Amino acid sequence: MQNKPLHIISFDNPFPPNYGGVIDVFYKIKSLYDLGFEIYLHCFYDERNQVSEELKAITKSVFLYKKNRNPMFLLSPIPLSITSRFHQELAHNIDLVEAPILFEGLQTTMIMNKAELGNRKLFLRLHNLESNFYAGMSKNETGILKKNLYHIESKKYHDYQNKVAEFEHVFTLSKYEYEIVKTKTDKVSYIPVFHGNYEFKELSEFGDYAFYHGDLRLPDNKKAVSFLIKLFHKIPDYKLIIASSNGKEFIGKQCKNATNIAFVSIENEEQLTSLLANAHINVMLSFQQSGTKLKIVNSLFKSRFCLINNNMVDDERILNICEIANNESEFIQKINQLKKQPFTQNEGRAKVLSEVYNDSKNAKILEQILTQ
Repeated sequence: MQNKPLHIISFDNPFPPNYGGVIDVFYKIKSLYDLGFEIYLHCFYDERNQVSEELKAITKSVFLYKKNRNPMFLLSPIPLSITSRFHQELAHNIDLVEAPILFEGLQTTMIMNKAELGNRKLFLRLHNLESNFYAGMSKNETGILKKNLYHIESKKYHDYQNKVAEFEHVFTLSKYEYEIVKTKTDKVSYIPVFHGNYEFKELSEFGDYAFYHGDLRLPDNKKAVSFLIKLFHKIPDYKLIIASSNGKEFIGKQCKNATNIAFVSIENEEQLTSLLANAHINVMLSFQQSGTKLKIVNSLFKSRFCLINNNMVDDERILNICEIANNESEFIQKINQLKKQPFTQNEGRAKVLSEVYNDSKNAKILEQILTQ
C-alpha cells in the first residue's frame, strides 16, 4: 500500500534512464515505490517533454516544467542552472500535497529562494560537487564562450554550495563529496548510485575488444575519447569500440587512418548491453574529480575487465575489483596485459556489487532517513 507521500524535484525527466544522473533518479524512484512511497514527481526539461507509461507506473503524479532560458539570469549571483529551474506552477503543485521534498541536485533548489515551503522536511541528493564539476567542464571545454560560462557557473556554485547545511539530510553519490559536505553539516550520508541492475551477468573468460561508452556532448568525455584514440594508435593489434548516441563526426575526424578503432551509434539499451557483453576490457577515465561516473556501474555488472583511472570512483571496495591506470604508459601496459588474460573474477565481483550497488538495500537506508 502506497502510504508515504514524497515530492521529488528532478533536474530532468528521468525516462528513459539513458544518461548520467537520470539513471540514479529513475531507479531511485522505482526502488522507493517498491517500498510503498507515493511519489509526486516534478521534472524540469529542455526536450524530454513526454511522460512515459514506465514513469506513470511508479509515481502518483508527474509534473513537467520547461526550463526558463532567460539570458538576464546570467546577471544573478545564483548559478544559471538553478535560476533556470523555477516555475510558479511548481510552487502551486507542491502546495497541493503536504509531504517532504527530495531535491535531485542543487540545480533544483530555486524554489527554496522563491516560495514558502512551511515546515516540510527538505532533503538533498547531491549528484555532484557543482563548483568542481563546472570548473572541470571549463578546463576541458575548447570553445571560449562555453569555457567562460562554465567558469562563472563554477564560481557562483562555490558560495551557493553552503546551502547544503539547510537540509534535513544530504545524500552524496561519492565518498569525496561526503567528506566535503561533512565540513558543512553532520546530516549527511553516502548512498551509492541507483542503477537498476539486479544481478551480475556471468560471462565467458574472453571478450573481443576494448570498449568505451559515454555522452560525447560532455567536454570531459570528449577529452577522454581523444586520449584513448591516441592510445590505441600505439596498440594497433587490438580493437577499440567507442559507442555513444552522439559524437560520430567528432570521432571520425580523429581516427580516419586507424583501422583498429570503430564508432558505434547507440540506438537502445539492448544494443549497449550486447556491446558490454562482448567487450573484454572496458577502458574508462575522467580528467575531473566530480563524483562517481555512472558508466562504471553498467560495465561492472554487464562486462569483464574494467580499466579505470582514480577519478572514476572513490569507493575502495569498487576500486579493488577494477584495474587502475593513471597515465598513458600505465594504460598501454595494462591493456597489453589484460587482452591476453582470461576474466575469472565472476564470484568476487558479484559479492562486492551485491554489497555496494544494491538498489534494494540502499533504498531501505534512504527510507529510514526520509521517514524518521
